[in-house]
Amino acid sequence: MTTSSSSGLTRRALLGAFAATAVVGAPTYSNAAGFLRGGGDIRRIRMYSGRTGERIDMVYWVDGKYIKDAVKEVNYFMRDWRSDQVKKMDLRTIDIMAASHNLLDVSEPYMLLSGYRSPQTNAMLRSKSRGVARNSLHMKGQAADLRLSSRSVTQMAKAAMSCRAGGVGKYYRSNFVHMDCGDIRTWRG
Repeated sequence: MTTSSSSGLTRRALLGAFAATAVVGAPTYSNAAGFLRGGGDIRRIRMYSGRTGERIDMVYWVDGKYIKDAVKEVNYFMRDWRSDQVKKMDLRTIDIMAASHNLLDVSEPYMLLSGYRSPQTNAMLRSKSRGVARNSLHMKGQAADLRLSSRSVTQMAKAAMSCRAGGVGKYYRSNFVHMDCGDIRTWRG
């Protein structure tokens, strides 16, 4: 894990980070600043789906408030594309993704491999791979599997781990990183 004290957070942004973290239910105040490092006063998410061909470039949070319509679009984008089922994504996961992306200092959007998974999709994937958890946080709308062509799995995982806000799985052979808002933990798949 790496830490950086050169994040350039202003007093206002730091206070906003603490307030926003309380709103989204971060586990403790002690990791609130780390959770939103890179979040700023505006939070933006950029992704595309190789499965559906869809793209999203969305400001979803401004000055401490989530933008309802933007969040709704993010939820739709992160749906189970196999069944077209939409689930309300946990905002903490979206925040982790956005903060990690900011820390990586890239303009390239994430490639979303998997966001929400219906129980049926999860069971199907589990029958084909040992790497799919029976009670996956994907089924709760609390996880995403992401890829960037301009950054390595290691770089992406370090950025996500620096948020100290959830689970980070490194999948080197498949070239993606799992990010979730569950317990803080890391693993290699």
